[in-house]
Amino acid sequence: MTMRTASLTLLVLLAAACGGHDFEPPDRSERVQAAAEAYDSSMFDSLTWESDEARELAGNTVYAETCRRCHGPLGRGDTEYARERGLTVPSLVERDWDLTDPEALRRNIFVGHEDGMPIYGDAGLSVADIDAVASYILEVLRPDVDDGQGR
Repeated sequence: MTMRTASLTLLVLLAAACGGHDFEPPDRSERVQAAAEAYDSSMFDSLTWESDEARELAGNTVYAETCRRCHGPLGRGDTEYARERGLTVPSLVERDWDLTDPEALRRNIFVGHEDGMPIYGDAGLSVADIDAVASYILEVLRPDVDDGQGR
């Protein structure tokens, strides 16, 4: 029996073993709802950072690895990646952007939303990562934006 024949035989056996099981993953709205139910602001209460700079440096790393593709390096949301995929990505630095409260921003990052924002509460970001990137967005990307609240 050749290696190719053995591989094909294994694939047929695996397919037959799973043949009676239909898997229906939850739809996006169910996943967002589950994340919203799992979110608890107190999970951020015990976080400590060596310094504000350490928190913002960690946030920069998370932003670069996780957020920049859609929101862009300056947070404007005007990326080729988003345009090519037909995504409507908000600018994080617009004056009227409504997530300028740290708690609301952390919740939004954790929960995501049905329009495409990833559900980072179940997609591999830790509580510290979420806290750090929220701080980075508010303190580094938005420092000169006047949102009417003294910011």
